[in-house]
Amino acid sequence: MTMRHLLPVLLAPWLLTAALANPYETTLDNGLRIIVKEDNRAPTAVHMVWYRIGSMDEVDGTSGVAHVLEHMMFKGTPSVGPGEFNKRVAAAGGRDNAFTSRDYTAYFQQIPKEKLDEMMQLEADRMRHLTVDPKEFAQEIKVVMEERRMRTDDNPQSKLFEQMNAAAFQAHPYRRPIIGWMSDLETMTAADAKAWYDTWYVPNNAYVVVSGDVKHQEVFALAKKHYGALPSRDLPPRKAQVEPRQEGTRKLTVKAPAELPVLIMGYKAPIIRDPKTDQDPYALQILAAILDGHDAARFNKKLVREDKVALSAGIDYDNTARGPGMLFLYGSPSEGRSVDDLEAALRAEIKRIQETGVSETELKRTKAQLVAGQVYKLDSMFGQAMEVGQMEAVGLHWKDVDVMLAKLQQVSAADVQAVAKKYFNDDALTIGILDPQPLDGKPRRPGVAIRH
Repeated sequence: MTMRHLLPVLLAPWLLTAALANPYETTLDNGLRIIVKEDNRAPTAVHMVWYRIGSMDEVDGTSGVAHVLEHMMFKGTPSVGPGEFNKRVAAAGGRDNAFTSRDYTAYFQQIPKEKLDEMMQLEADRMRHLTVDPKEFAQEIKVVMEERRMRTDDNPQSKLFEQMNAAAFQAHPYRRPIIGWMSDLETMTAADAKAWYDTWYVPNNAYVVVSGDVKHQEVFALAKKHYGALPSRDLPPRKAQVEPRQEGTRKLTVKAPAELPVLIMGYKAPIIRDPKTDQDPYALQILAAILDGHDAARFNKKLVREDKVALSAGIDYDNTARGPGMLFLYGSPSEGRSVDDLEAALRAEIKRIQETGVSETELKRTKAQLVAGQVYKLDSMFGQAMEVGQMEAVGLHWKDVDVMLAKLQQVSAADVQAVAKKYFNDDALTIGILDPQPLDGKPRRPGVAIRH
């Protein structure tokens, strides 16, 4: 099972002045923010438009509409025909794509710097003048349903994770899959997509991030030229949606054709709301990296190589999000070992930190690795734009980066031990098991030990 850490941007102290003093920003009269990161190492630019709208803003019955609208954004305007957007980007020597998350939807083009003017014109056009044609919608919704079948319905690990979220969150909209439930996709209409677009795709609910070989004042002028005339509009109020306190372990089993059993243990965990005053999310980030941040990390060393109780074992924790946080332990047991054995082994590693903590050497090495990994991202103009955009999308500010770095470096061994004791609580735990079913008529290894 492939999962990944989504760590906030962290930079070495000696790079802070060069990397963080650079981004410039302005806000147009219609509320659209423009953030520019200058980097003149190559004659290219990345142009991204981020909308503060994701699947968590959907309502029951229209799950998946944020992602469907992302697809429809490439279906044209009165001045740009269906599919022509991609063709123009390609003709300009660039590439483009889009992505939808629980928290946001974003669109990007990576192009030669002299083509930035044209890209802004294209994005501004579809920000206000999108054509949501019923015939185009009827074709595209079939594409989305097939995407769901391939990525979720026919992928047992994805199906397990989807069911985990549905069980772990009962009131919060994170319980719904980003791609939507199939029943909602089957009944969705072009009018649903148009209503979503008309409500949320306005400049005061968006921001533009540009990185590359550009001058910020010139980018600001281009943004005013293309986006400045777009009217703002009052946004519907967004009511706070709070997940009730979990008061006991939840457990589910998903049966699906697969080679191996999978175990996921999901604990409710805090995320960063105030970068300056929060403490525990940083300590949990360090804890996650100590357990699964590199080849010599504890899970791989102990559970996979030494004890051979797991074929793979890991931890996934993202301490930034608009909604509530989760920390996941996961893995597949080795031949001759069960999911019960793997669960016991994962718990034992957590208990070891709870009782004996972590060494200063281990802590120092982990911090250095986390910082180094983020510094390498400076080599990518796209990565720089992504990090700025993601910070803003979850309610933080790109200026918080240096604060977050300092807080991470202040985490002590005692802090790591304290969060291990505090958050690995069975009352806030959801356990998901993939019970593999035959792929070819041959029985698969059971996920749970058979008790006689």
